[in-house]
Amino acid sequence: MSTATEALKKVRVSMMNAIHDLPLLVARDEGFFRDEGLDVEILKTPGTAQRRADHQALRDNVFQRTMESLYDKGACDQFRMCEWGVMKRAVESNVTPGHRPAKIVALGSAMSTFAIVSDHRFGIFEPEQLKNKPVAVSPYNGSHFTMLKMLEGFLKREQIQWTNAGTHEERLEALSKGQVEAVSLMEPWISVAEKRGHTVLIESHSTRSEAAGNELDGPTLRKMFDAEAHAAEAIRKNPGKYAHYLLEEAGGELAAGDLKLSRIVNAPPQPYTRERFDHTYQWTLGWGLTEPGATYENTVDNRAWA
Repeated sequence: MSTATEALKKVRVSMMNAIHDLPLLVARDEGFFRDEGLDVEILKTPGTAQRRADHQALRDNVFQRTMESLYDKGACDQFRMCEWGVMKRAVESNVTPGHRPAKIVALGSAMSTFAIVSDHRFGIFEPEQLKNKPVAVSPYNGSHFTMLKMLEGFLKREQIQWTNAGTHEERLEALSKGQVEAVSLMEPWISVAEKRGHTVLIESHSTRSEAAGNELDGPTLRKMFDAEAHAAEAIRKNPGKYAHYLLEEAGGELAAGDLKLSRIVNAPPQPYTRERFDHTYQWTLGWGLTEPGATYENTVDNRAWA
C-alpha cells in the first residue's frame, strides 16, 4: 500500500466499453489503484456499445481504430479487449511492420456477456435455424469472435455467415427494421433487446485479455492486476452498485431494474498460459482472423508474475 507522502506512479490505459472494462473503472473510482501506489488515467475511446458511437471503432484496419491508433502513437500504456481481439492485435503488431509492439500480459478480469438475438416474427428460436443466415456483428470485435464460437457448436463453419451492421445500437435498429434476422450483442444491449421484446437464442461469456507495451514494467502491472482483482471481488459482492456504468452506455434505454445483474461476471487477472495461447491462436488462424508466424515467446509476457 502507498502512503500519503509517496508519489503515485502514473499509468495511462484505454477503455472502450463498460462491460469489459468494469474492473478498471471500479478500481479507479473505489481507490484500489491509489491503494497500490498508482495514478491510473483512463482514456475513453469509442466502443461499439456506446450509444451514438462514431464509426472509427468499426474500421476494417484495426490499427486505424481510435484505441489502437492511440496505443500505436504512445498515448496509452495498456489496454484490454476480448481475448481474440487482443490476440489479433498483439500478433499483428509483432509480425507486421510499422506498429508499436504489444504483448499479452494477462488473462483479464472481466467476462463480458454476449448473445445472439433474433425476433419472433422471423420464426427463429434456436441456433440451428441460423444456418446460412448472416448474423450482424462488428468485425474483429467481441461480437464477431464470440458469435463464431457460439455457433460452431451447432453449425458447420461454412454455414456460419456474418455481416457488418454497425454499432450495437445500429444492429438493433437493423433487426427491428427486418434488415437482418439475427444480431450479436453484448451488455447492456442484450438487456435493451429483451426490453424491446426480442428473443435471446444463445449467450456466452467472453474472457478479456490484457495487453501492454514493453515499457510498462512487471511490478507495476502486478499492482494494476491486484487492484483489478479487488475490483472484481467488489463487483461480485454488489453488482447493482456498479450497474450505472452500463446503464450510462445505453443512453436512457434502460432503468436499473432492466439490467440482468447475473450477466456481470468478473475474476482476478491471471497469467496467460502457453496452452491457452496455442489453443486461441490456432482457432483465430483457422478462421483466417489473424496472421501466421507468431509464437508464445514473441506474443506473451507474463512479467507481472515473474
